[in-house]
Amino acid sequence: MKVNLSKNLTLLSTTYFPYLNKKKSFKKHTLTIGIGGNIGNVMRRFKQLYIYLKKSNNFDLVETSPILKNPPFGFIDQPDFYNGIIVLQTNLNPSQALNRLLRIEKKFKRNREFLNSPRTLDLDIIFFDKLTLFKRDLIIPHHDYQNRDSVMIPLSLIKSKI
Repeated sequence: MKVNLSKNLTLLSTTYFPYLNKKKSFKKHTLTIGIGGNIGNVMRRFKQLYIYLKKSNNFDLVETSPILKNPPFGFIDQPDFYNGIIVLQTNLNPSQALNRLLRIEKKFKRNREFLNSPRTLDLDIIFFDKLTLFKRDLIIPHHDYQNRDSVMIPLSLIKSKI
């Protein structure tokens, strides 16, 4: 299903986005991640990510948002982005979760050429429980998330408690 929010924003639904798991997770932490990409078949890659996370021992997949197609920001001479939110349960701590997400990005061929460059897959920790954390390599909540349509629109469509 496709819903045009404006001439630049489109909301997309697939079999996997949105998704709400009815089973209770017994992992102790709630991890909310933003997903994004704009190189290649991003929707196919998001489906592969969904399947990968469903099989993961590190994460229990709780919920996914619909996907938002939106223009790039920062470096704007690139294709539109597809963005969404995934809510996970985990027993990992924030640094372990970040390292695991970076390995997943690498598995999906993420290449960091320059700030805001095109990418196959971007995984950002938006929230980790209600934690506030300021480390050199990890800031939680994610910096400036509340000023990004690419985060706030999919996040507004999440039904589970965050």
